[in-house]
Amino acid sequence: MKEMENQGYQYEGAEASFELLMKKALGTQKKYFELMGFRILSEKLREDRAPISEATIMVRVGGRVEHTAATGNGPVNALDNAIRKALEKFYPQLNDMELVDYKVRVLSTGQGTGSRVRVLIESGDHRDKWGTVGVSDNIIEASWQALVDSINYKLLKDEKTGS
Repeated sequence: MKEMENQGYQYEGAEASFELLMKKALGTQKKYFELMGFRILSEKLREDRAPISEATIMVRVGGRVEHTAATGNGPVNALDNAIRKALEKFYPQLNDMELVDYKVRVLSTGQGTGSRVRVLIESGDHRDKWGTVGVSDNIIEASWQALVDSINYKLLKDEKTGS
């Protein structure tokens, strides 16, 4: 726990990530899917148009590989859309989950755009809200960590309640 905090993780407001971390430490965390890889493209074709972001993702659920792509309002939204698109076939309850809030905090000063960042995501469904966290030198990787924790927590809590 101390090591994670030294890296910049903060679990106040990220109770879902904390619970998943404890389950991992106890060896009781269930793996709902495995990332095989993702790629994100962002392009701006004309000055007077908004940029376009697209994420392609490949995940393994059980013995099946799902490879899909989605667009979004920025690279993180595209990644969120792609992972949901890939996983909703296996876990339809993810359709009920939404990202409520997204915050980025720069952790290291003096490194400009190469700074370490913490991403906090608040997610919710029709019953609950929960927070997750990701930390990295890469904002997309930090966002990915928080997104994955959010999805894993949703699946875990629904499994507990039998939803």
